[in-house]
Amino acid sequence: MQVFSTFEHSANLELAISYLEKNGIHKENIFAIPLTNRKTERRLFDSIHNADGISLISTGTALGTAFSVVGASIGFRLEWGPIYWGLIGTGGGFILGFIIDLYYYKFVKKNQRLRRGKNSEVILIVDCEETQSDMVENILWHHFALGTAKIQYAVQ
Repeated sequence: MQVFSTFEHSANLELAISYLEKNGIHKENIFAIPLTNRKTERRLFDSIHNADGISLISTGTALGTAFSVVGASIGFRLEWGPIYWGLIGTGGGFILGFIIDLYYYKFVKKNQRLRRGKNSEVILIVDCEETQSDMVENILWHHFALGTAKIQYAVQ
């Protein structure tokens, strides 16, 4: 049986491995794989084939709608009328919202990620007997595993 788990790269991982070795799991049956961090910056603008779920136009559309209502309302008293001022409010609100989202995802989110120090995680694979699997899983959970999974495989 194989037990898979993920850990943050920390002392808890080392403690879990040493505790597994003390409880009868041989070094040859423990395999730790560190994941590498992204080297390139995330793209903010999506293509037709690649989208990451971040929308730079959502705040722009909301602000564009709000500013168009305000512009059209005020436009009744201004020279160009409500239609032109509604369109000017829509354009101005959309551009303002787009700039806010662009600034937020480009600078604020990036700095939050750097301050948090998000390191790559480590995948730990433990090969053990079926009778040991519950003990191995309990050890991994006790040492703050982010997630675990058990897979039974047939020996041929």
